[in-house]
Amino acid sequence: MSTTGSQPSQSSEPTQLLHLVFGGELTSLEGITFRDLSKLDIVGIFPDYASAAMAWKAKAQQTVDSALTRYFIVHLHKLLQP
Repeated sequence: MSTTGSQPSQSSEPTQLLHLVFGGELTSLEGITFRDLSKLDIVGIFPDYASAAMAWKAKAQQTVDSALTRYFIVHLHKLLQP
């Protein structure tokens, strides 16, 4: 088990490619500024891009009638590994 600040172990465990799916209502179509941060919809954290994309698509389709509501996929694994 690795700790904060240490190098990852050289085990045979597969690399976790974590992805966050979240969204909410934007203030306008021209940018990415959320209307109310307290109302962000955190869909979840997923172990791979394929499952994150499925969750993103489902939420995006549920909100198709709201032009200002957008969902995003964040590649957490890219933020966690410099």
